[in-house]
Amino acid sequence: MATLTQTQGEEAQLLQTIEMFEVIVQSQPNDCQSLEILKEAYSKLGREQDVINTSKRIAQAYMQQGQLSSAILEYETVLQRRPDDADVQAALKQIEDKASNVTIEAAAAEPVALAAPAEETKLRKKTRTAEPVEINDGRQTMQKLFVDSKLISTGDFDLCWRASDLTVAPPDVCEPFIYTLHEKSLFHIEKSLKLLTDKSRTAFLPLDRYDVDIDLTRGFPAEVCRRWCVLPFDRMSKAILVATANPFNQQAVKELAEATSHRLLWYLASPSELITYLRKAFR
Repeated sequence: MATLTQTQGEEAQLLQTIEMFEVIVQSQPNDCQSLEILKEAYSKLGREQDVINTSKRIAQAYMQQGQLSSAILEYETVLQRRPDDADVQAALKQIEDKASNVTIEAAAAEPVALAAPAEETKLRKKTRTAEPVEINDGRQTMQKLFVDSKLISTGDFDLCWRASDLTVAPPDVCEPFIYTLHEKSLFHIEKSLKLLTDKSRTAFLPLDRYDVDIDLTRGFPAEVCRRWCVLPFDRMSKAILVATANPFNQQAVKELAEATSHRLLWYLASPSELITYLRKAFR
């Protein structure tokens, strides 16, 4: 039963969020950020058992990824609600045994790991200082995925990749690379999205089935959203959900993060849908 503070509209939005993200985690069960969104939506609707079950799924996902401390913290949140949960107690015992074995195996290697930390830090600082400042818009990674894998030619890549000029505000949404590839009949959009989902491990979200918060989008700089074709489309507590067609664009991550104090959670989306919503937001 939804809490009294939820309006009918808010409840409908939460139910839609649950439906959407349950589909996402079915195909990507270890997607912790999507599971966190699910847990929060269940919590807002007062669905206690679903909150508990989702917490267990999050902890299991952390265990699969070898993040034992995060798994322990998640399991402990369950015990705060259900102190006698036998499944969680057994899982924590399993983690404790596993962590003990790892500690014993790592003990002999400790002196090597601690060797000359000060020198290593100096070297890293020197290396960073010497590096030229470049825009990491994902070009190199995209080129490796599409050209080095011989999916398209170097000439086709150069033809479709749009170099960005940070000194000029784009008057319209800049079409993403995979969109241009598709429009020129060089590589089908569905294949590109599947490739990017697999290689970046970024969950795909169909925006046409989501109630995009256009007012939220308009709260971000139009120049940043248009240039990189990124769409902030919803807010969940202290996180902003953002859709992109280039999950390797660190410059877009940096610029959008500078516009908000909220944590950004990124999802892959269809370029045509991104363009449509961005044009609607920034006419």
